[in-house]
Amino acid sequence: MPERKKSIEHRSSATEIDAFLKKAADMSVSRSSGGGGRLIFALDATASREPTWDRACHIQGEMFKQTTALGGLDIQLCYYRGYREFNAGVWLSDTNSLLTSMMGVYCLGGRTQIQKVLDHTLNETMEKKVDALVFIGDSMEEGIDKLCDSAAKLGIHGVPVFLFHEGMEPGAERAFKHIARLSKGAYCRFDSSSAQQLKDLLGAVAVYAAGGRRALEGFSQGKGEIIRRLTHQMGE
Repeated sequence: MPERKKSIEHRSSATEIDAFLKKAADMSVSRSSGGGGRLIFALDATASREPTWDRACHIQGEMFKQTTALGGLDIQLCYYRGYREFNAGVWLSDTNSLLTSMMGVYCLGGRTQIQKVLDHTLNETMEKKVDALVFIGDSMEEGIDKLCDSAAKLGIHGVPVFLFHEGMEPGAERAFKHIARLSKGAYCRFDSSSAQQLKDLLGAVAVYAAGGRRALEGFSQGKGEIIRRLTHQMGE
């Protein structure tokens, strides 16, 4: 495989993101009957992610704050860790409550449980429409066929999965790309040392969940390569 670029140029800033969110809010594009989006935010909290956990929590908190300009999102925080431990919190729209919930999570060694994340999301959207699933992880230790079956079901129900891959594990990359394609979502690799890159990626997904495809296309204009690539995948 050709070597991937180590860094990607970013031209977005907090001011630009805020300006776009206000513009998207004026579009009055509702993704769900409640007037705001519903997004499940799932995290791999196994031991391999511990070195970047504190940084990720800070950046994810910034994403939550950005959604306020779009009328906010209802977000459910999910994570897995340890021996078959899977947790799904209550739906929250208050930024402080979300941050408090996230800061209470710590990493613990164990195998991946991505299947539980996908099945849980499917069950949730059968009760009330979920607009997007965000997953951040660095590995995959499960059967790919079953994961793909669940991803396809999410695609049928209109729930795209956005997978953000930390690290370089090839097995995880293949699986994540399949899940993204079958769910009509998107896959992106990010450098865990690049705070702005992750913030932009999560901000883009928040924009999609709250404002739809049209809002995401507007958000991607003038942004870096990785945001444009995510938007392109959504159109495939």
